Amino acid sequence: MAKIFHSLVSVEEALELVSDAAYLDSSAREEVDVMNCVGRVLYEDLLSPIDSPPFDRSEVDGYAISASDVFGAEEDHPVTLRLVGFSEVGRLPQLELRSGECVRIATGAPIPKGADAVVMVEYTKESEGRVEVYRPVVYGENIAQAGSDYVIGDIFLRRGTRITSREVASLSALGFKKVPVFRELKVGLFSSGVEVMPPGSQLTVGKIYDANGPAITAMIKEAGCVPSYLGILPDSYEAMYIAVHKALQEYDLVITSGSTSAGLGDMMYKVFDSLGKPGILVHGLKVKPGKPTIVAVVGKKVLFGLPGFPVSAMMIFMVLVKPILAKMSGIDFQVGRVVTAKVPFRIPIGKGRRTLIPVSVVTDNTSYIAYPTPGSSGSVSVLNYSDGFVDVPENVEFIDEDEHVTVNLFSDQLVIPELTIIGSHCPAVELIFNLFQSRCVTKVINVGSLAGWNAIKRKEADIAGTHLLDEKTLKYNTPFIEQFGLKGKAVVVKGYIRKQGIITKPNNPKNIHTIIDFLKEDVRIVNRNKGSGTRTFIDYNLKILSESLKVDLSSLCKKIKGYNYEAKTHSAVALAITQERADAGIGLEFYARKYNLNFIPLVDEEYDFVVLKDRLSKPKVSEFLNVLGSKDFAKALPSKLDGYSTTESSGKIIEW
Repeated sequence: MAKIFHSLVSVEEALELVSDAAYLDSSAREEVDVMNCVGRVLYEDLLSPIDSPPFDRSEVDGYAISASDVFGAEEDHPVTLRLVGFSEVGRLPQLELRSGECVRIATGAPIPKGADAVVMVEYTKESEGRVEVYRPVVYGENIAQAGSDYVIGDIFLRRGTRITSREVASLSALGFKKVPVFRELKVGLFSSGVEVMPPGSQLTVGKIYDANGPAITAMIKEAGCVPSYLGILPDSYEAMYIAVHKALQEYDLVITSGSTSAGLGDMMYKVFDSLGKPGILVHGLKVKPGKPTIVAVVGKKVLFGLPGFPVSAMMIFMVLVKPILAKMSGIDFQVGRVVTAKVPFRIPIGKGRRTLIPVSVVTDNTSYIAYPTPGSSGSVSVLNYSDGFVDVPENVEFIDEDEHVTVNLFSDQLVIPELTIIGSHCPAVELIFNLFQSRCVTKVINVGSLAGWNAIKRKEADIAGTHLLDEKTLKYNTPFIEQFGLKGKAVVVKGYIRKQGIITKPNNPKNIHTIIDFLKEDVRIVNRNKGSGTRTFIDYNLKILSESLKVDLSSLCKKIKGYNYEAKTHSAVALAITQERADAGIGLEFYARKYNLNFIPLVDEEYDFVVLKDRLSKPKVSEFLNVLGSKDFAKALPSKLDGYSTTESSGKIIEW
């Protein structure tokens, strides 16, 4: 029987349940060499075993003197001192300085007795045992006094500190060869699902590649633990039980992904609950996405069953698993890298459930903007486009436009992009990046032409790709500068021409030649998403068709099978036809050729770029436009992409 989620708990309640049921405070200690301690967590407070520095030393090359001897020294009236010796690095000078004397000294060398300052060599002149000093110094100038960094017995690093290169420098400077650290947690990780296949294998129909195994493995590493990926579990209770039971004996903590919901084929909760007491503590979180999460404790070991969708699994790892790993690793809490950003538009939230919203972080040169990433929690592209997520409490109904939020970044290593392009999907954009002189950290968000214009209006994007046809003027792109109120704020830069038309199966078995053929009883189409330039083109042509047939537009659309079946990209249109989910659709010639499909040209559409005027001087924007208008791009475009060509105006501003 399927088990229904009878009682959902919050993430905070889940953390408390685990803390009460399992021993989370790690006491395992080990010592590692200072050369290999980066990333480890310090087990105990460390006291300085020496004074640092251990002696008064010079911070510059120059002359050790008594400050009172050079009082009043000037460029025109230098003070002359007698040179009586030299203080070398690594050797204590065996002399005592008297009034009117000086000692030549190197950076890092001990200060001789009787000296209380060092004058830099730049302000002196040495000749025949005499040194002229051209400026005064104060007591202690250019001297690092003994114990000025640390005094013997000072706490210089505290328990729970994650060691970086900075701490390694301090440890080494104070003489530590071995460093006491918490033993690294060993985490066993499984994926599960009959449909899941390992990356690199031959993908068959109905199967998907395993994203969770590699992704969660990387997140475990970033949390400072040692992951062992144990493979993909089959949908068999016995096989799951044997594998997870064995992992519990070998690892400190076990994580699985998939098979956590309440369907008949989802049996991970049965496996967890049969492994031992106290068993399952949580089966269902008050979180969206991530509801089908399982947490169990067997003896004193914790098991997590993460959802199968990659976005859900990664975000639940961040809010639930990572804090547990941190506590078990000797860290009281672990906050990943966060940034404060504003949201570009009002976002409705499902009240009553904590909501995790994947976002792409862009910048308008003054602040960060958190742009909600389109797609479901099962979409791989969401992972590619998302930099992190916004964690919205359950009592919040919406996030208002321009409201500031905290974004939890998926990794501390993420870099905010130098160039942000939001708008219509086009493979030629990547060709432009390939011709850049140097690597550019970019963010390309494919959300359709209309969304691109809105992103420019809200100053979220540097550039927007667009191929919108204006019904009144039958012109592409340029009329929308005024329609979006961007006159004087943005410009349209000429891009290139793309052949767009009807894509059908090879040899066109259903004899589809024009849009009117979409009305045939045996024809099913795949449409494009609302807001895309292609959808605008389709709807315009259907409007013309409805007028010529003297049929209501709405009624006409209802007669077209698949009109409401929307694809978000041109490649998705071609793929739907290849997989026989549709007979036809409108898309680019490039993708028809790529999937070996039939193509009937309809229009040479104009794909242009909208650019904010204040971003034209941004270096990477400037380089993008230069490449767009270059001879190299004009040569590469038609050879790389079927149906594409540049114009004489490519790369030039055509509308202010």
